[in-house]
Amino acid sequence: MPPAPAHVLIVDDSVVARSVLGRMVEATRRFRVAAAVPDIRAALDYLHMHRVDVVLLDIDMPGIDGLTALPDVIAAGNGAKVLVVSSAVDEGAAVTVQALALGAADTLVKPGTGAFGGRFAGVLEDRLSRLIETVAETGPHHHHATSFGPVTAPDDFDIVAIGASTGGIHALSQLLRAIPASFRVPILVTQHLPPAFMTYFSTQLAVLGSRPCDVACDRMRLQPGRIVVAPGDAHMRVVRTADGTAIRLTRERSVSGCLPSVDPMFESVADVFGNRALGVVLSGMGRDGAEGAGRLIDVGARIFVQDRGTSVVWGMPGSVANAGHASAVLPPDEIGRLIARGRRGA
Repeated sequence: MPPAPAHVLIVDDSVVARSVLGRMVEATRRFRVAAAVPDIRAALDYLHMHRVDVVLLDIDMPGIDGLTALPDVIAAGNGAKVLVVSSAVDEGAAVTVQALALGAADTLVKPGTGAFGGRFAGVLEDRLSRLIETVAETGPHHHHATSFGPVTAPDDFDIVAIGASTGGIHALSQLLRAIPASFRVPILVTQHLPPAFMTYFSTQLAVLGSRPCDVACDRMRLQPGRIVVAPGDAHMRVVRTADGTAIRLTRERSVSGCLPSVDPMFESVADVFGNRALGVVLSGMGRDGAEGAGRLIDVGARIFVQDRGTSVVWGMPGSVANAGHASAVLPPDEIGRLIARGRRGA
């Protein structure tokens, strides 16, 4: 017996867009339109009374815009995934990164009224399918922490390396807010994003982390109190130099097929810092980071992974946890506080 269709709420002020999106959703047969509403107030009223699996949310709407209302929609959705479908995300990285940082599961550029076509319908179905597969994988939404052994702050470490993908920007924002500005250990971040997004992404992380943030370039020196993010078109590795440590950028094919990939970052951090490294794996699809996590464990380093309930996708953190490599499985804000309690972060 086939599974029941997933329920979708459409929020868009355009009658035409609501109608076209509705027909596309219904045509998939895997999804069913629960309701189509013209504004945020109507969406919140509906979500307070009904449960849905996915919300398709426009940004440019009269009254309260979708970006401003996104946190309220997520809260009212009680675990529903929010897919931002808006022409606004075609205007550059700013709106897209803001939406993802606020908790949107994904974004999709909405074509003009006369440009809805077969290709867009296929892309929409693919994005919806990924989100529903995520819901099935992660199960009911919860916030309970799970650990494999006592959850204690690391005794000492010289670097923090963080890997993330789908849902990772929101998790990163929560983690970084929990770390005080006085924290001096360098933080490396490999987040799956296109190259054009990286400058704005690094600017956002600087604000969220209350510390400078740079997009990595080849031979960049690692410095205390700074964040370095992998560019969108290269792996970020760490190498030892005569007077410290530096970044090397490479572009070979990774085990996961991702560029940038978390695995090369973790592997090089393990080689250079050994048991004085701390790895973190946040929400993301697939297994990127799982091989590198094994290398970190082999050298005695610790790895914290995001818990299932707070992850948009538990693929990356789940692969590390299921391999028995996680020192603790926690929500991202708790990971941040645990990192901050380490002696080097005091």
